[in-house]
Amino acid sequence: MRILLVRLRQIGDVVFTTPAVRALRQRFADAHISYVVEPAAAPIVAHNANIDEVIVAPRRQGLRGLRAEVALVRRLRRSPYDLAIDFHGGPRASLLTWLSGAPMRVGYDVPGRGWMYTRRVQRPRSLRARHSVLNQWDLLAPFDIPPPDPGATAVEMPADREAVACVERRLAGAGVGPDERLIVLHVSAGNPFRRWPIASFAAVAAELAAVDRRHRVVMTSGPSEADAASRVISEARALLSEADRSRVLTCGEFSLAEVRALVDRAALYIGGDSGPLHVAATTHVPIVGLYGPTLPARSAPWRAQVWPAEAVETLGLACRPCDQRSCAPGDFRCLTWIRPQQVVDAAIRALGKVDNL
Repeated sequence: MRILLVRLRQIGDVVFTTPAVRALRQRFADAHISYVVEPAAAPIVAHNANIDEVIVAPRRQGLRGLRAEVALVRRLRRSPYDLAIDFHGGPRASLLTWLSGAPMRVGYDVPGRGWMYTRRVQRPRSLRARHSVLNQWDLLAPFDIPPPDPGATAVEMPADREAVACVERRLAGAGVGPDERLIVLHVSAGNPFRRWPIASFAAVAAELAAVDRRHRVVMTSGPSEADAASRVISEARALLSEADRSRVLTCGEFSLAEVRALVDRAALYIGGDSGPLHVAATTHVPIVGLYGPTLPARSAPWRAQVWPAEAVETLGLACRPCDQRSCAPGDFRCLTWIRPQQVVDAAIRALGKVDNL
């Protein structure tokens, strides 16, 4: 049996499919499973033992893009699939699922595109306080697979050996010893609705660097926001005494695979509801998540509850959650109203919980 999976776009959304991928492997042990992803999310599944083939679908414009898309469809048609599952539901993903030629095609019953599937699963159009892993799992309904459990079907992203070695060298070069506690702050996000202010991150970094001599704070960011990480480092150091400034590290940029390796080495991860937070959830590191327009009920770490995870959010806002297209109040208050001290308190709680494990 040959199975094609499609999940384009966001890193976190691909992470959320990994429990379903594991379930499909257990249900169809001898199947050949291919997964179509876009380049940014490819590292999530590159070393997943439940996947036989990762097909990267670049996003290109113009004639080059059209040629690449035709080549991709031809590749899918040359490998006749028995089953195709569209975990995305967007226009491009549904079209690729249909053009794969698989006789059984499963997807969400999206207006205008549901006809491309032979088995359609209902998906409410309104935002629900229901975890994204469960929403993806709905597509497994035709295969009599039991409901998921975070302890048994956690999200996963196997570490890349080369990335692990690279991170170890960089930490050693920054003077991070084995007895020091590394705290990772991810300071960027894909849109302004999930981007906490730089000054707030700097305040948290400074406080955590000062509160314990063992703490070493390192910043990560998206590829286009290295400047934000540099500004957080500078502002945090300015808040510290000269003796404490070296605990806020300068380590440069990290690839997604390196972020995964870095978090494995960390004592704590802090960041907004974006892809790297969900990469962190594939480890056992304590997590502090900052939730603005999104809800922890939809995107909290999906893993065994023994591993600490703290959610920091602004409660009582009528405009939350939202579709992240426009901010009704205009000030992104769901995120900007989160105070640094709330995050520091959550960090201390999370570190205390792991000390007691």
